[in-house]
Amino acid sequence: MRDNRRDETLKRNYIQKYQFLIDEYRQVKAKNHPKFRYVKDFYRFHGTCAQTFLKYYGRYRISADKGALLPAKRGPKWRTRRALPDIEAQVLALRAHGINRYEIHSMLKVTLAERTPSPSGIYQILKRNGQHRLTQPMTEEKRRIIRLKAGELGHIDCHHLSQDLIASDPKRRYLVCLIDCYSRLAWAEVIEDLTSLSVMFASLRCLNHLSERYRVRFAEVLTDNGPEFGSATSHTKAQHPFERMLMELGIRHRYTRPYRPQTNGKVERFWRTLNEDLLEGTFFESKTHFETGLMTYILYYNQERPHQGIHGKTPASLAPNPSTN
Repeated sequence: MRDNRRDETLKRNYIQKYQFLIDEYRQVKAKNHPKFRYVKDFYRFHGTCAQTFLKYYGRYRISADKGALLPAKRGPKWRTRRALPDIEAQVLALRAHGINRYEIHSMLKVTLAERTPSPSGIYQILKRNGQHRLTQPMTEEKRRIIRLKAGELGHIDCHHLSQDLIASDPKRRYLVCLIDCYSRLAWAEVIEDLTSLSVMFASLRCLNHLSERYRVRFAEVLTDNGPEFGSATSHTKAQHPFERMLMELGIRHRYTRPYRPQTNGKVERFWRTLNEDLLEGTFFESKTHFETGLMTYILYYNQERPHQGIHGKTPASLAPNPSTN
């Protein structure tokens, strides 16, 4: 009986077929095939599809070996592709910091190189361990890490005061507040109008106070898109007082999303706290009286009042070099 196990006829036929198809395909792509004008006509005539043909053609083009035109074995089963336990442990440890699968892939690639799981593989690890959805502790941890990495982020906003707040002077007044995103240290200044120049000087005083008293120096500030702060789309930023001040101090200016005050939520929450603790139902005899009361409250807020957003600590306790002056 003839032994057909060494017969190479099928292999030769397979290679010849695909060599012929590749030659035809190249002619079609070069626009000089006598019969086919489009590649889809070539696929239809030879009874193949783009996915199958291009798979073999891609293998052949990369290796330049005729053996690449032969059918190859399928890859290993999914169980053998599962990441090793130590790699899974690293993925879960990074996930605890609220990092997404693409960031985890980028970080692991530095140390694991070719053993690094793909982003989809990382997602499967997270899903198996019930970590594929962000929890609130993960989100808070990621925000904390980002703030510590990026440096201090300040939130700046303006607040309208009631006209009857100062009994002897019904003139409209405003507050400009700067609050540190990480420690919640805050400072506010009173101004009489919302012109860009007034807001710029008030913001500068806030920056100076937090720098001198608590050693907080800001790398970035976040504001809304009000005209007193400039515009994210303006081509003349250097001419705007507030923008110019930030440029001179080397502070990056970031903007909230339009119609989304929640983006600047920390300073918005400060206004609510200030109103509840100091302003609501209170009348001051003069502007000086109000400014004294405001400063007293801010010192209390920074140095004595436990803050819920930082787990009951005082803002001053998280300052780089807190002062009790």
